Amino acid sequence: MADDSVIDLLRQAYGDEMETVMNYQTNAIALDGVRAEEIKESLREDIQEELGHAEQLGQRLKQLDAQLPGSSEFVARQDSLQPPENTTDVLAVIEGVLDAENDAIQTYRDLVDAAEEADDPVTEDLAVTLLADEEAHRAEFRGFRKEYRND
Repeated sequence: MADDSVIDLLRQAYGDEMETVMNYQTNAIALDGVRAEEIKESLREDIQEELGHAEQLGQRLKQLDAQLPGSSEFVARQDSLQPPENTTDVLAVIEGVLDAENDAIQTYRDLVDAAEEADDPVTEDLAVTLLADEEAHRAEFRGFRKEYRND
């Protein structure tokens, strides 16, 4: 059996990715207005990538003979990514995405460290790959934030 800290971080990341899929989907539907279209499209594209991350994390948990978390274990943590009351508040969604990406980045950095300490190069490699994806998402939404803050 793998190191407990590695398993715990894999399970946390799995849940976070699933929550991100739900929140991106909700916001891609809920946002209104012409200005929201580019953000909605980006969220739709990212949903598939985030779902792929969850799949990879779940497969790694399975390989390590660890229990995958089900919905009864789920604890929502992405308060800032909830759909805004004002459905044209695109900046609120952008900020929520950035919060979620920052959390994911920290989780994957922690997973890299834990996997390295546990001498688990497969999990470490997976975490590095997913970390790179999340950093790319963050960069994209930082650009969106710059544009929307200048309006």
